[in-house]
Amino acid sequence: MTRARVAGGVFTAIMLAGCAGNPFGGQTANVAPPTDNMAGRWMLAAPNAPVCGMNFSGVPGAQEGKVAPEGGCPEKFYLSRRWTLEQSALTIIDDENNPLATLTLAGGRFEGPSNAGTPVTLARQPTLAAPAN
Repeated sequence: MTRARVAGGVFTAIMLAGCAGNPFGGQTANVAPPTDNMAGRWMLAAPNAPVCGMNFSGVPGAQEGKVAPEGGCPEKFYLSRRWTLEQSALTIIDDENNPLATLTLAGGRFEGPSNAGTPVTLARQPTLAAPAN
């Protein structure tokens, strides 16, 4: 139980530090460029809002796919349903086919303002290594 709490605390610290940039000062190793494969769980962060998990679907190399947001997303990102990628610009689209944000690739993640003007960051959820026994 203690390991689970420590792992949860480390994960939370890493996610919060990621909102301000790379806390370790360098590039993350062994991470494919986000535009090669958007499929997977991503974390959406905005100021004064909780981090929101978003599950992107699509085959490797796809230029569009679906989004399944988890609870607690800022603004109207809980209505996210689709994504499109064009020249390293990611557009997240709602259930009524309206863009919620168009984000640009920057340092292995996407960032930019939402259509309401709030700065947001979308980064792939980091994979934590299993603890050594």
